Amino acid sequence: MAPALAAAPAVAAAPAAAKCNVEVDSAGKYHVWGQGFPADTTVTYSGSSKGSVPIDTRGRFDLGGLSGGKYVVKTADGKTTVTCTAVHY
Repeated sequence: MAPALAAAPAVAAAPAAAKCNVEVDSAGKYHVWGQGFPADTTVTYSGSSKGSVPIDTRGRFDLGGLSGGKYVVKTADGKTTVTCTAVHY
């Protein structure tokens, strides 16, 4: 356990990375959400469908009712591109 605790501060010191997740909801549609994006901006998503979504003041977005489960999210300045990770419960 000591090695894991020793590694924790180095991970915590790194800036929060943007991430995106996708899962199938109970109706068979896809739900995509992300966090760690620049607050009060807009990102574009593409893959199974395309569009843009606003990022809230906490750096998060949330989309539901999509078709298909493969998405990439990109910030408007093109500096951050994230491939959404499938989440299974």
